[in-house]
Amino acid sequence: MRLASIDIGTNSTRLLLAEVNNGVVTTVKTGLITTRLGQGINDGRLLPAAMERTIAAIKTFLAQSREFGATGIVAAATSAVRDAVNQAEFLQLTREATGLQVKVLSGEQEAAASYRGVLAGLPIAPQSTLVLDVGGGSTEFIWPAGNAVHYVSLPVGAVRMTEGGHSDEQIKEIISDTLLQIKKQLAGSFSLVAVGGTATSLAAMSLQLSQYEPALVHGHYLSLAEIDRLLTVLIAAGTEGRKKIIGLQPDRSDIILAGVRIIKLVLEGLELQGLTVSETDILHGLVLELAQQMSKQKLE
Repeated sequence: MRLASIDIGTNSTRLLLAEVNNGVVTTVKTGLITTRLGQGINDGRLLPAAMERTIAAIKTFLAQSREFGATGIVAAATSAVRDAVNQAEFLQLTREATGLQVKVLSGEQEAAASYRGVLAGLPIAPQSTLVLDVGGGSTEFIWPAGNAVHYVSLPVGAVRMTEGGHSDEQIKEIISDTLLQIKKQLAGSFSLVAVGGTATSLAAMSLQLSQYEPALVHGHYLSLAEIDRLLTVLIAAGTEGRKKIIGLQPDRSDIILAGVRIIKLVLEGLELQGLTVSETDILHGLVLELAQQMSKQKLE
């Protein structure tokens, strides 16, 4: 099946065009446009200009999906839309402009899709792996406990923390209970896999990628010491200097510090020495779910 998924995030709108065969996702093309839908996120309302930018990006990706011959398209919105008081307005404007019915994911659904995407793309041991998805508006933690998979979504994201001017202590306060829960339920040794723009940017900076290469980023291990080093470099560079750092998208230069601080605080709180970065994430999880639904409909 040729399928497309569109992730409408707080910081960016992203596209995955893929072929799905027996649960295996083969990426054909990806796209990312920094739309900053969550601009002013702490006021709880999507701004008209931000909605316009995002709908324009969705239209672009929809045209690419049709050109690709996608037989199914799923568009899903996360934290910014989930928390917005004018969510219905955005969904209506999008439907009128594109014809798409955007699905608003709950924090748990978002976490589940990210987890499904990670499992599809990395040879990991599900029973001893914690997945961390640091987004623009929220951060999801996904981990196994007993026969169940636990999902927690917290209002801690790179855009939200930047705009709110949150200190390390304030971030710790929001994540500490969840970290304690994880440590209790994942007793013994476990590893951390991180997805999202902050994690992939850290990998790209560490690898000094002047041109982003997903194959090199995927599965790249980042030690806490290397994350510390990169954070020091980012702070020293200042806002303008960060735009010139190899591996970092200039559009992310204003929010990267908050994202890196979140990751660092999670590692320190869990007493882990590093993490593995995954390129396969919520977009892959969404196309797998769509493929499943379409196969089921065919059988019916």
